[in-house]
Order: sequence, then C-alpha cells, then structure tokens
Amino acid sequence: MSTPHILDELAWRGLIHQSTDQTELRNHLNESRTLYCGFDPSASSLHVGNLVALMTLRRFQRFGHKPLALVGGATGMIGDPSGKSEERNLLSREQLAENVAAIKKQVERFLDFGGANPAQLVNNYDWTAPVSFLDFLRDVGKHVTINTMMAKDSVRSRIERPDAGISYTEFSYMLLQAFDFVEQYKRFNCTMQIGGSDQWGNITSGIDLGRRMAGASLFGLTMPLLLTSDGAKMGKSAKGALWLDGNRTSPYTFYQYWINVADADAGNCLRFLTELTREEIEALDESTKSKPGERASQKALAQWLTRFVHGDAGLTAAQKATDIFFGAEIDSLSDSQLIEIFADVPSISVTKSEFDTGISVVDALTRAGLCASKGDAKRALAAGAIALNNRKLDVDRVLTNTDRASESVVVLRNGKKRYALLRIE
Repeated sequence: MSTPHILDELAWRGLIHQSTDQTELRNHLNESRTLYCGFDPSASSLHVGNLVALMTLRRFQRFGHKPLALVGGATGMIGDPSGKSEERNLLSREQLAENVAAIKKQVERFLDFGGANPAQLVNNYDWTAPVSFLDFLRDVGKHVTINTMMAKDSVRSRIERPDAGISYTEFSYMLLQAFDFVEQYKRFNCTMQIGGSDQWGNITSGIDLGRRMAGASLFGLTMPLLLTSDGAKMGKSAKGALWLDGNRTSPYTFYQYWINVADADAGNCLRFLTELTREEIEALDESTKSKPGERASQKALAQWLTRFVHGDAGLTAAQKATDIFFGAEIDSLSDSQLIEIFADVPSISVTKSEFDTGISVVDALTRAGLCASKGDAKRALAAGAIALNNRKLDVDRVLTNTDRASESVVVLRNGKKRYALLRIE
C-alpha cells in the first residue's frame, strides 16, 4: 500500500487552486520540506478566512513537513493590495507590534511547536528592517521588471480603476513578499510558499526572485478563498468579521454562524476547515441530501470548529447559550451573555427605582409588546404560554430581584420563540 501524499489529501478536499508544476511539486514533497504562509497583522486577531491557510499548514505538518508561520511585522506597515479596491490605512508602529504579538499567540494554538518537525514563528521585520532603501533597490529591485509587476492582477486591477489607483508604497509590497521567500530559503531552507488564491502573483514573484538571487528552485501552491456558493466571502456575521479571538467574536456567535451555514456550503466548509475524514464528510453530505432538516453537516461543522478554536469550555458555553434560546432554563449567565443570545429580540428599559416600586408580569408583557393588552397577557398566563427566564409561569405577580436572570436583565417569553428583555438601568 502506497504512503498517502499531502497533495492527494489537499486534492480531495478541493484545496488546490493553483500550483507550480504538480509532478515536480509531488516529487519535491516526497521528502520532508519546509514551507511557509504569511499572516497579515492588520488586526489583533486572525479571522475565519485565515483558517483555510492555518489548517493547510497544519495538514502539511501532519504529513511530515515543517511549517513556518510568518507574521508580517514589516509588510504590515505597508499593506497587501491583493483583493483590495482602495488604499489601506497605515497602522502605527505600536499598534502593529501589539497585533503581531497577539497573532503569534493565536498561531501557537493551531500548530505543533514540538516533535520531529516543529512549527516555527517568524517575523519578516527581523530581516527587512536592517536593509537600507538603497541596498534593497540594488539587490532586489534590479531583478524585477516593472512590466512583470504591472501584469499582476493585484496591481493591474487597481491601475485600471481611475477612481482608485495604487500608491508606490502598496506597489512595492510584491517586492517585499518576494524578498521574504528568498530570505526564508536562505535562513531556513524554506522551498515552498502557500496562500490564498489572491496571493498567486506574490508567490510567483518570490519564486522568480529566488531563482535570480539565489539560484533556488522554489515551489508554490494556493488554496481557494472561503466563499459561499454564490461567490460571497464567508466569515461575515451581523456584527462584522468572524474573529478567532473569543473576546472579539464569542464562542456562541462563532457556533451560531456555522450552525446556520447553507446546505450548499456545508460540505466545502467541512473539507476546508476540519480534520474529519473523507468517509465521515461524505456520510454527512449524504445525510444532508436525504434528511436536510436534521442539518447533520452543520451540527458537525459547528461542534468541530468551535471546539478547535475555543476549546471544550467554549463549545459547552455555545451549546448552552443555544439551548437557552430554544427554551432551556437560564442560570449563571452575565448581562453581556444574555444580551448577545437575545441580540435580535425587542427590549424595554426601566429604572431601578421603577423596578423596585413594583412591575407586574402582565405590565411587563404588554409594555414589551409580547401581549396586545393586559387581558391578552392574563389569558396567555392562564393558558401556560408565558415563561419568565424560560420557567413556566401561570399567574400574575410583581417582579422582584430574584426574577433577574443576570445582573440587570429579565427574560420574558410568550409561546415557544417570542422573546423580549426587560433591562433594569
């Protein structure tokens, strides 16, 4: 039986978008090699779009190769024009340093930094900062023609837009990334770069520069971007980007995003982002086709990814919050957690003094719009349709401090899913 090859693993998962000659690449990867992928420190956290690259580095490592995770302390000062329609705002050195440090901590959770082929974190500021502008022009710039740079999609698309254009700063980004590849070849014997499909121009520039500057034979591979079936970028929630930092995107919001992925996208997400086997994923595909209402693929995706990114505690918290939205009793939650769970339901505010004076359940239900009138509220109570903090209530009474679900929130419900919050200010 032949030994599994990383390219076969990537192929069945649909993770090969472009690559250098695959026969040569396959032969090159028959031995343990060092490869790298760069991560942009434009924010203090990576986001879901970065997971495709992180997981691909992780797959290479599992197949015996050594991954370098490059954090762009130097290139982050400029900004990659790839996929951008306009010039990016430049970050301060202090903010950039904070972002680099935060991203390094995140990457350490996803790659193995011990063992026979340990991962390594590198920062391109280390080899870029000591190089003077004149030295860079003489040693790097002379090897790259303007014609070649103008032909790259990331540059051409900006130049062809009369309302946008591209600054010399962003135009030079391609040279810096190419220089990264050469330096890592020299320092770490790194012979391969991977990235999203929008990075192909930058990767091939590095391959060409390595040949010219060091006589190196380098390789490249890109993965598809994480897109929905209709071509939109995935990883955008109602609150913005889906971050890998639990303080920026909670485990609950993260979990809910994946549990609500469309059937048409669930299979690709399972292939791109999880380590479930081919047999497991194909069984889930079949279940989604035959029993779409069970949402087996989405449940497996949400559970696997939330545990992977946020740990067992994060998954437990996300599932508990989900259960609460569907009627589980509420206990031991904070204001912020409850407000996030019920972000899309109406709320009414009362002062602490008004609450202490006495508000009845009937008054709260009518003021919140869950019942049309006091009579309607009384009938709903008698019928057993009303719940206070997801506990059934069948008689009217005055709310007290013991009815708070958290520091300052009371959760009201009429029927199975009609919620409202009473917020005490």
